[in-house]
Amino acid sequence: MSRVYNFSAGPAVLPEEVLKEAAEEMLDYRGCGMSVMEMSHRSKAFETIIQTAEQDLRDLMNIPNNYRVLFLQGGASQQFAMIPMNLMKNRKAAYIITGQWAKKAFSEAKIYGEAVEVASSADKTFSYIPDCSNLDIPEDADYVYICENNTIYGTKFHTLPNTKGKNLVADVSSCFLSEPTDVTKYGLIYGGVQKNIGPAGMVIVIIREDLITEDTLAGTPTMLKYKTHADHNSLYNTPPAYGIYICGKVFQWLKKRGGLSAMKEYNEKKAKILYDFLDQSKLFQGTVVKQDRSLMNVPFVTGNEELDAKFVKEAKTCGFENLKGHRTVGGMRASIYNAMPMEGVEKLVEFMEKFEKENI
Repeated sequence: MSRVYNFSAGPAVLPEEVLKEAAEEMLDYRGCGMSVMEMSHRSKAFETIIQTAEQDLRDLMNIPNNYRVLFLQGGASQQFAMIPMNLMKNRKAAYIITGQWAKKAFSEAKIYGEAVEVASSADKTFSYIPDCSNLDIPEDADYVYICENNTIYGTKFHTLPNTKGKNLVADVSSCFLSEPTDVTKYGLIYGGVQKNIGPAGMVIVIIREDLITEDTLAGTPTMLKYKTHADHNSLYNTPPAYGIYICGKVFQWLKKRGGLSAMKEYNEKKAKILYDFLDQSKLFQGTVVKQDRSLMNVPFVTGNEELDAKFVKEAKTCGFENLKGHRTVGGMRASIYNAMPMEGVEKLVEFMEKFEKENI
């Protein structure tokens, strides 16, 4: 069977080149007679894998030396609790609510202290990013939290909020490594890797060293302290070894492609093909205000639920998988992450043009 065009929001498409390389090494990793899945995380071979992966990520993102890179388990959702447990020294934090995942992080933070909603786009079904240039951020807030790219609603912060000197904490799960990032603008950046980097089951946390302390909330489990993992270079316990290995291959693939500036250019061209079509279509409409559109997740609708369902069904028979929108918003959504080839988006638009002619 030939490979489909996979528009899933996550777990999502991975570079074919990476999958082929991993397949070749599946039974015997570089002459050691076993798979990475089977090797000890304390072995020399795995030590090289994790150290190379970290260095490649540092090179790609230009991560300064005073930031630590942690490869952790529990996915992005575990960070909803881990962040307040480690960073809420004054028991207060400001949250900007731009979608489902920011909302969940906000609810979780309330368990540990006072989470203050300082901006929201809930009034228009999260179809835009609120103006964050002059927010009423509490004086004693420990950090300001955002979900930078909203997978479900297809919005993206193209300008970071003015945090008025407070640490910015950002969930970048669905835009991770899609464009250059100035790490110094954040206290902590994290992302589940299953959208744009690797297999499900892992989250990467990039955290400034001064935020890694013993001073966590009372009752914080050892495994949920950043210091535990930083002190042991992500090897306190058995890490998600195979996930780290695949992520490392993706980092190398990105370097070969010319790094994050080249990736941004490629992603902009790809997204433009789809957005240009949506902007002139008589049947399909995008759901996000133009200036806040994501390059990674593109939601669209026909305005008719039956027609939406018909589109998803027919698209599937033509090899376009996972185009159904999230259950909370309906419609359709094309996630066009780094590994989605240009050809996939071009073919999708061709199919949409044909569907439009037949159904208008």
